[in-house]
Amino acid sequence: MDTFVSRKRRRLSPSPEPTAEDEDSTELKLALLASLHPQLDGDVLLEALIHFEGSVQQASVALGRDHAFSPTRKPAPSRIGHQSSLSAYGIAPGDTEVTKRPRTRKGRTLHLYDPQDIEAHTPCSIIHNFLPANEADALLLELLEQAPTYSKLEFQLFERVVKSPHTFCFYVNSLSDAEEQKAEYIYDGRKVEDVRQSTPEMLKASKKVEEAVNSEIQRRIRDFYPNGRKLKYQSPEPWRANTAFVNCYDGPHESVGYHTDQLTYLGPRAVIGSLSLGVAREFRIRKIVAEDEDHRKEDGSLADAQGQISIHLPHNSLLVMHADMQEEWKHSIAPAQAIDPHPLAGNKRLNITYRSYKDNLHPKYTPRCKCGIPTVLRCVMRRKETRGRYMWMCHTNYIPGQEGCSFFQWAEFDDDGDPPWAWAAKAEKKTAVEREDSLCREPRDESVGQPTKRG
Repeated sequence: MDTFVSRKRRRLSPSPEPTAEDEDSTELKLALLASLHPQLDGDVLLEALIHFEGSVQQASVALGRDHAFSPTRKPAPSRIGHQSSLSAYGIAPGDTEVTKRPRTRKGRTLHLYDPQDIEAHTPCSIIHNFLPANEADALLLELLEQAPTYSKLEFQLFERVVKSPHTFCFYVNSLSDAEEQKAEYIYDGRKVEDVRQSTPEMLKASKKVEEAVNSEIQRRIRDFYPNGRKLKYQSPEPWRANTAFVNCYDGPHESVGYHTDQLTYLGPRAVIGSLSLGVAREFRIRKIVAEDEDHRKEDGSLADAQGQISIHLPHNSLLVMHADMQEEWKHSIAPAQAIDPHPLAGNKRLNITYRSYKDNLHPKYTPRCKCGIPTVLRCVMRRKETRGRYMWMCHTNYIPGQEGCSFFQWAEFDDDGDPPWAWAAKAEKKTAVEREDSLCREPRDESVGQPTKRG
């Protein structure tokens, strides 16, 4: 695990009058803590020392509190390991001023495992052992049967044709939804031919995911957002698990680079529920930094300007990416040197990302570019002057051999994340529902199964 304490002699906390403790080396401080708490792992001692800005006394007091502790084996460095929670020793998110500052450092990785640590330092929350064990295994086996038929996404990037470093498949809740997706929705400038109806176990799990995500959203708003209110542009409507992308990572080297998820059909401040099955992998995130010379690296890039955070995703864990995730952070699944095989999945990790598509962002409503294709919704992330604004853009340039056009239009949304045409979309849906209800109430001729003609 990367750490943020220098091995050189330096003060760990700024102070006008350095004390003798400030001048002690990290090795000496760790040795002192180890002598006081011989039953604890070195990583736990180091985490406590970092948390209390190098104060051996404060770290020792926190570690000595009467909390249950179960020793765990120290992991091999090449595999995903275990980290005890800081909160297990009374080091809660609000204990000291240090938690108000970023826990990451430029060029370093902070590893988080415990749910309390994850929700305190990232825009995510996690639920371990989410499904009953038998349901998780049934869902995993169902997807493992389908995984060999998944495909890699091929797209054009900087005039080069590339393929995604893992396979995936797209699922919706019904056959009619699948036909609508194939006929009307656009992804990376083109239609998707392989859209499937969710499997029985997926549908069963989606109801529990829906309930859990809605509960987590409300808790996040109450406990983490300013004044206990939702974010601007965040939808107040219940979150619906009506679509799902299933990703398959076969072996330690299959991965996906840093990216944000497309907002085109989700809208601003989207929430995504991600259910992991099979092999445990690292989910890495890093905060997007606006253009600023102070954060620029030697090669001119801003990547990793504030370090990155690694979240451990074990089998049967539900990660909720909250409304402050997609516009402000990027995420990835990093290649691993080695993995611990799963008894059912072997070397595979299957990940279901449940999403909530909005009716008023159906492609029949969104702007079309000069190519005649529904546009993609993006958010300005790096330019300081316009950061946080949304825009509609052409994305046919992702199709191999296509150049696309220069279409650009600023996107407008109200405080609930609805576009200007939302009222029309709502009225159209209401009319369609009423028409369907009317047909259902029509008296039927049982001999042919058709509505009886009147008059």
